[in-house]
Amino acid sequence: MKLLGHLYGYLSKSDAPVAGSLVSPSTKETGSDQLAYTESTLPIDPQDSLPGIPPKTRSVAFLLSRYPAISHTFFLKEILGLRKRGMDIRVASINPPDRPRQDLPAVEGAEAAATFYIKAGGKLGLLARVLSIALSHPGVAWRGLKSALKFGNWDLKGRAYSFFYMAEALLVGDWMRRHGLSHLHVHFGGAVATVGMVTSQAWQIPWSVTLHGPDEFFDQDAFYLRQKIESAAFIICISDFCRSQVLRVAPSVVDSRLEVVRLGVDCETLQPDEIRQPLACSELTASVSPASAPTSPFHIVCTGRMVAAKGHRILLEALSALIASDVSLTCTLIGDGPERPVLEEQARRQGISGNVHFLGALAHGPTLERVATADVFVLASFAEGLPVALMEAMALGIPCISTTIAAIPELIHDRQNGLLVPPANVEALREALARLAAEPELRHQLGIEARATAESEYNLAHNLDRLAAMWNRRLANPGSRPN
Repeated sequence: MKLLGHLYGYLSKSDAPVAGSLVSPSTKETGSDQLAYTESTLPIDPQDSLPGIPPKTRSVAFLLSRYPAISHTFFLKEILGLRKRGMDIRVASINPPDRPRQDLPAVEGAEAAATFYIKAGGKLGLLARVLSIALSHPGVAWRGLKSALKFGNWDLKGRAYSFFYMAEALLVGDWMRRHGLSHLHVHFGGAVATVGMVTSQAWQIPWSVTLHGPDEFFDQDAFYLRQKIESAAFIICISDFCRSQVLRVAPSVVDSRLEVVRLGVDCETLQPDEIRQPLACSELTASVSPASAPTSPFHIVCTGRMVAAKGHRILLEALSALIASDVSLTCTLIGDGPERPVLEEQARRQGISGNVHFLGALAHGPTLERVATADVFVLASFAEGLPVALMEAMALGIPCISTTIAAIPELIHDRQNGLLVPPANVEALREALARLAAEPELRHQLGIEARATAESEYNLAHNLDRLAAMWNRRLANPGSRPN
């Protein structure tokens, strides 16, 4: 009974760690996203069909850790985009939205109203549901328990979480059963994917996963990543680098079970200033020497959660060196996290507090408004998947500087559509910033090429077409399920 008490106590917590919350507790509830979505992005009639797929087989259940969420707007765009292309996507979320319902934009509010929140219903209600499902489907409960007990080894805490995984898997599978859903899809390879795999094995339904990285690739044993890859019907990788890591972790996986479908950004909404308000090229990019450079400060913007892996400390070191060499600059840092107090102290210690502005976490729309004002966008990360923040800046025609890690070189081609520097190299980052500060013509040219890359390779509409075609093919020919 004590374990059952812990179980319903856990299930009632909206920020419990078993599903790996995708939104930091420090993210501000900043209200509605002013950029929002237009009527053209809303789902079309769900009766419209994809070629070759009967309506019932077009239905897919998405299991997400938190939906909707400011920090993962691509979930919303992907789901709406697939519905617009004829798919019936139903969503289950481990945790509630990251803002109060009344603060959500209309589209997100409608999504929240239609989402199955696994932990909703109160302690006793959750416990009663889990027990009822287990008693009604003892075979499912037994398979779920056997699957969940593979996690945690002999660690007592890990073993306890096995019961939490099983409980959530019972709730997810029962929801799918009631709605006639026969395929489960999960984003990210962390604990939410653990729940997805247990759901699949308990209810004997196929599941799939979109892997992003980087966390699950760093410690694949702790994430049970090989087991997840081997049990999934197929794996969607967001980059070639991601695919390489899947093959490294699970070398026996056959190529036919891997898909590479890149994320994207809305290139119609994200328009560079010179496209929205045409100006003569000479007015925008007159080439000048450092001595004759404009008097307005060189403006740098960086967005991202303030954790060590984002490289903010290296960025501040490079800024300090630039300011010491008489470069006039300002830097706007958008984001929050455990590193923020350390970074603010570093800026004070280096005497650059007047140049660096910490805005905290902002909603998506206000963030993009500030990115659009930048002379250069910088992401000095040590670890990434494939940052949507870089794609958005590039779509806005902002020249970008980032690091030669993970999939970033697939997006930024050094000295063609941006600049790349080695990670944690202060001097290389300083030199790249100094070069763009002194060469507005280069900034303009890199911005043009960055926009072209976003339009040709990371255009959300085009990549959603590819994703829908992949789902069409997979659902029409599901093949045999892995053992």
